[in-house]
Amino acid sequence: MNYVRHAKGGLSVVVATAVCHSLMSNGYGWAREAETDSGGTMFSGAFEFLLVTAASWVLMPLLLWAGMRLLRETGNLVLILVGGAAWLMVSGYFIDDIDRAGGHMPIPALVAYVLLGTALAGAGTTPTEGAGRST
Repeated sequence: MNYVRHAKGGLSVVVATAVCHSLMSNGYGWAREAETDSGGTMFSGAFEFLLVTAASWVLMPLLLWAGMRLLRETGNLVLILVGGAAWLMVSGYFIDDIDRAGGHMPIPALVAYVLLGTALAGAGTTPTEGAGRST
């Protein structure tokens, strides 16, 4: 087991989760302000809401990839794909919790996501694994 890879993955997942959660929390505030400014017109703030949600869902896999590459780890496809899909599910499930004023995802959900991402980080392979072995 490569503990250093797990630690790097954990760091990447924590930073990516913090960025995406902050984006959603602040962005949904922006959507609520747009709705208030328009006087409650139907679908006011919907564009902002959808833009923030899509940005968070696209940004998570990119941040996971960038974090692991910055920490010089390769073979991160499992972390990127499964981590991105898991963020889509977790943030989608708790979207009402984030969308209210001052709202955030429950801490246990965020911790579970970080633990999942940290475990997934170890699923990749590095180019040095298996080097020098002939089977």
